[in-house]
Amino acid sequence: MQKVGFGGSCHWCTEAVFQSFVGVTKVDQGWIASSDDASAFSEAVIVEFDPTVITLKTLIEIHLHSHSCTATHFMRSKYRSAIYTYNKEQGKEAAQTIYFLQADFYEPIITQILPFADFKLNTENYQNYYYSNPQKPFCENIVNPKLRALRKRFGKLMIT
Repeated sequence: MQKVGFGGSCHWCTEAVFQSFVGVTKVDQGWIASSDDASAFSEAVIVEFDPTVITLKTLIEIHLHSHSCTATHFMRSKYRSAIYTYNKEQGKEAAQTIYFLQADFYEPIITQILPFADFKLNTENYQNYYYSNPQKPFCENIVNPKLRALRKRFGKLMIT
């Protein structure tokens, strides 16, 4: 198993996205800080995955296509568009993947590749938020459209 962190939008959304794919064995949502600035936490998830089932490259592609990876906005400090890597090899692979996936987007990808430093787990009542509360307006209005869009591109890899 391997781990990688992703941030970009609400951690409830990001958790639901990655929980929906085969090969992902665990998703923890909360806040991640990078060793570049260990005091700056932003909403994110840690994804544990089996690389023989789903590759890091595929996870990065899913991530870039599930949030506004080209948009700067006033909430970027809370919702940093980032890939938090656990080692130099992941960092190199992430950089190469972003380089090749840039062709999918009209604007430059702003997603940062940052070394993982620390994680604060969200409280238990918010864990597995989408799959515990699919009828909530947030889930119906925000998460469901993301999952429908991902299904069009990655349907063969999705669980639900």
